[in-house]
Amino acid sequence: MTNDAFDDSAQLRLEIAAAAARLVAQDGADYGSAKRKAARQVLGDAPNRPNILPDNDMIEEQVRQYNALFLADSQPARLFQLRTIALQVMEALQQFHPLLSGPVLNGTAGPHDEIYLQLFAESAKDIHIFLLNKNVVLDMSESPHFKGARYDAVETASFLWKNEGVHAAMYELDDMRGALKAKADGKVLRTDIAGLRSLLAASLAHGVPAAD
Repeated sequence: MTNDAFDDSAQLRLEIAAAAARLVAQDGADYGSAKRKAARQVLGDAPNRPNILPDNDMIEEQVRQYNALFLADSQPARLFQLRTIALQVMEALQQFHPLLSGPVLNGTAGPHDEIYLQLFAESAKDIHIFLLNKNVVLDMSESPHFKGARYDAVETASFLWKNEGVHAAMYELDDMRGALKAKADGKVLRTDIAGLRSLLAASLAHGVPAAD
């Protein structure tokens, strides 16, 4: 393959990532469906090329750029609001070693985003009973295991907290091993209560207002 072909593929991948980021920011689409829809928008009826779809890190970076360009007046406050509510939920569920993941952690959360937690217990039933005893109305589903496809999907409890959607994936205690380890590139995929408090403190230090 020539250098021109490589350059063309890289440009198409960037265009797809930018289009996917708009779908994520404007419509709340998940990354998987956003990149597939964006590829159809960019490529039209042209045959798909191998490895043309952007990875999630590329889309995440494009979401950051979109937020900076079009949501600079509102997104930081929205993020602060979601992180504040996430901290409240995590403190209420502290006995289950809650970890925060997703856009509320990585800082890209916007108007359509919700809170994603990972909880750890001897049995998912313990978490289920705890929430029901708090009169929390649950919608149960399954989520892919964060360790990969070779692990079974995990039960996930979805509920409202202060009118914000929360999705709590329920793991076994052994799954905590290595959960807070950063990727090779230093990217943090989940954080605990202390880490979230630090993020909120840093936001306040920079004068980011809380949303109403």
